[in-house]
Amino acid sequence: MKVIVIGAGVLGVSVARHLSVAGAEVLLLDRRGAGTGTSATTFAWTNANRKHEVDYHRLNVAGMEEHARLAGRLPGPPSYFPSGALHWADGASEQRLVSNVERLLSLGYAAHFVTPRDAARIAGGLRVPRAVTAVAHFPGEGYVLPGLFLETLLSDARRHGAEYALGEVVALDDRPDGVSVTLAGGETVRGDRAVLATGRWTQGLAARAGIDVPMVTDTGPGAQTVGLLGYVRSPALGLRCVIHSPGLNLRPAADGHTVVQALDLNAQVDPAAPPSPDGYLAATLVRRLRALLPGPGGAPVIDLRVGFRSLPVDGRTVAGHASAGSRVYCLVSHSGITLAPVLGRLAAAEITTGEEQDLLRAFRPTRFLGVRRRDAEVDQRATALGDQ
Repeated sequence: MKVIVIGAGVLGVSVARHLSVAGAEVLLLDRRGAGTGTSATTFAWTNANRKHEVDYHRLNVAGMEEHARLAGRLPGPPSYFPSGALHWADGASEQRLVSNVERLLSLGYAAHFVTPRDAARIAGGLRVPRAVTAVAHFPGEGYVLPGLFLETLLSDARRHGAEYALGEVVALDDRPDGVSVTLAGGETVRGDRAVLATGRWTQGLAARAGIDVPMVTDTGPGAQTVGLLGYVRSPALGLRCVIHSPGLNLRPAADGHTVVQALDLNAQVDPAAPPSPDGYLAATLVRRLRALLPGPGGAPVIDLRVGFRSLPVDGRTVAGHASAGSRVYCLVSHSGITLAPVLGRLAAAEITTGEEQDLLRAFRPTRFLGVRRRDAEVDQRATALGDQ
């Protein structure tokens, strides 16, 4: 079986690797280069923490478990770290944290409260402000170094026989006897199946094949798809786990560095005029981080990067063939980092064996058939967007 995987972000590379391991002939295509889309700008927290729908929670728990299994099989330096995560709450957010912990415990999810002193010990390198009134510890969560993770997956996919090439797909033909993919310049590539893993570009390319995968496509100022990340160049914090504090989220990066995120600032980001390193948004991140540092020192130095999320209109993962007779498998999710290993494995199994995987049953693209877009849309701001 020849499978053409379109899109070399974390989902596309993961499914390409699993297909190759299963013995399929795989061609992986990307128009710009592996990991240059959404996968390049992600907070990369692995979790099932705020996934309120039971099916979605189950899928994300499976994603966390799959990360642990996959880490033992991939060669090279580790890119997945089951560090745990801490959520700090102040008086305004304590009840929400308590309610969330109670909900997660009812689902069998590992969670418990710790003292601020224990939180400081677990976190490493940070001061817990006096305004923090409650701290929850989620020991099963963690984070990924996304660039290294994707590089390792791609290397392993190629080691198992996958072919990777740059090429912009301009047309996708879904036929009963197979698929054909037309590249910019006119070249046509044929295969038995295609996987559409093109992130926020999914809706446009799917439409060219007569497939409806409605996405949130607005990328203007304050759009739900827009997210801001800060990369702390100094000081080196030596952070030990993922932190969610009032006003600032943090995760460890390579070589003692840190990635930071303030979700409330996203609405002020205009991608057409990216925030400057000496502007208001940068100064706000510096001020919030400085408040968490344990001692005197110079102002933190933070580089900013604007990213775009992959958001199906109903907020839920899309995984499955476009229709009963389709040869095109659609794969897109806001929780790509957490879900990449398990979605890659399950999607590859469905493609190569034709056997339906139970965990994916609730996420088929066929749910959009005959549904008006406004009926499928949900308020994405009601969820914790950006911290996946």
